[in-house]
Amino acid sequence: MLNEIKTGATVVDRAISGQGVWQESPLVGADALMKAHQTGAPKAFRLTERPFLQLVNVRGDTRDPAFVAAVQSVIGCTPPEKPNTVARGNGYDMLWLGPDEWLVRGNVAHDAARTAPLEAKLREAFVGEFSAAVDIGSGYTVLDIDGPKTREVLSRGCPLDLHPKLFGEGQCAQSHFFKASITLIPLGGDHFELVIRRSFADYFVKIMLDAAAPLIA
Repeated sequence: MLNEIKTGATVVDRAISGQGVWQESPLVGADALMKAHQTGAPKAFRLTERPFLQLVNVRGDTRDPAFVAAVQSVIGCTPPEKPNTVARGNGYDMLWLGPDEWLVRGNVAHDAARTAPLEAKLREAFVGEFSAAVDIGSGYTVLDIDGPKTREVLSRGCPLDLHPKLFGEGQCAQSHFFKASITLIPLGGDHFELVIRRSFADYFVKIMLDAAAPLIA
């Protein structure tokens, strides 16, 4: 059974019954700032967290049919081979990070009490293969940003060309926002997701909301 406790409707704590596990959002230090931002319900730019999504780093060789078949059996898609693209599976997205590296992200918060972790499923499928799956979910979080000022906010600290004709849905990119490394995923329109290291999450939220302030005032 999964119990969720929301603190001020922003930062989420989660206890997994019977497993002695307690998870806390990496944004706990920015709770008051997030609450103030969300209370104002800005239409020009909105920042929210998608906590506790499964994130697994996958390494393998797409020239190996057995590796490709193993990924497809678990994820529901084949690993994307074109740089900086995303493949959609059955509840998962698979992001190209390098010629032999991908990030698999679940689309809903994981209930470890009811379903096997994605890492375990992939490791089982990879038995006998020269490949690897490593759960990195506890070291990262996923943020969601949306609104007509989103690209302008991003461009204040990110060097990528974010024009929708050049960077749109179905793509992804590793970059940085000021001093925080990010993996950026456009979802269509002005909607983006960002995968952020846990150690940078508090800093990232503060610097992003500071960058957005003069644009959404």
